[in-house]
Amino acid sequence: MRIILLGPPGVGKGTYARFISEKYNLPNISIGNMLRNYILNNQDSFLTNKIKKFIQKGIMVSDEIIIKIIKKRLYNIDCKRGFLLDGYPRNILQANILKKENIQINIILEFYIPINQIIKRIMGRKIHLPSGRTYHVIFNPPKIKNKDDITGEKLITRTDDNLITINNRLKEYLKQTKPLVKYYNKDFLKNKIIYKKINNTLSISDVKKKIDNFLKKFNKKK
Repeated sequence: MRIILLGPPGVGKGTYARFISEKYNLPNISIGNMLRNYILNNQDSFLTNKIKKFIQKGIMVSDEIIIKIIKKRLYNIDCKRGFLLDGYPRNILQANILKKENIQINIILEFYIPINQIIKRIMGRKIHLPSGRTYHVIFNPPKIKNKDDITGEKLITRTDDNLITINNRLKEYLKQTKPLVKYYNKDFLKNKIIYKKINNTLSISDVKKKIDNFLKKFNKKK
């Protein structure tokens, strides 16, 4: 399975990316986590400062930087039997580059919730920075307050999880990423991919069941 997760920031892609990755043993490739880890491990480099400026303003990191990072990751041996992409492609140019590089995608999962719920979800979000595991103080709280379930390490609030930056990120999504829905629907109509739209206003367990049932059917067809 070669899966792309689509949906606006805060829609819950990170939670379900982790679920799919663990359930089906697929590399979970989150461009957001890759960028944050790069910043963490390369504190004072020129590229780090450049990436930080993009993230802090709530605008997308340039295609030139993203494409360089993602191509290198997708050619790793662990991606041979499939992968899951969360946060990439972010625009039609990046989607075209995937096709040009002959990196075939066969499943698109699009998550959606109302805009007012997105803001509420992002404002309560907590993350474990080294792993990218995501929690929410109301919808998906950790077992121990402000502690990662697996390592027990401290959870943080992302610096870009503030109202101004969130609104900027939503505008960027509508302008740059939302057109990918039409882009991939063309491939769906040509039977080149399987496309599933998922309502994420349901409980996490219900959404996981829907995803699992859908992916099991796909595997049976294969």
